[in-house]
Amino acid sequence: MDKRTYYISVQARTIMVNQGDAAYEFEIEATQEDIDKLQDLFEMMNEYDEGTFIRSHVPGVPYHHDSDNDAYDDTLKEIYSMIGRLGTKETSDHIAKMDIDNMGWNSN
Repeated sequence: MDKRTYYISVQARTIMVNQGDAAYEFEIEATQEDIDKLQDLFEMMNEYDEGTFIRSHVPGVPYHHDSDNDAYDDTLKEIYSMIGRLGTKETSDHIAKMDIDNMGWNSN
């Protein structure tokens, strides 16, 4: 499959073909299959985000004891890992500096 350039916003959970369409954080080179996987991960994040919103209204459940929070964090790490793997040199360098394996969350 042919790779093409995409512009990614993790914050907005968007994948764009045109650089000027909206703000973005990362530039990647990816196949359509890669983009489909990334879109699936963004959709999973949305689902976990809804679960964490509901849980946030239940007092007494610590963040680290909530499976939706763990799943959200794990999915976010997977997204950043994928972006780092597919990214331009600048993107890959930025993701490496983020040190996603030690970002302060733990799903244990």
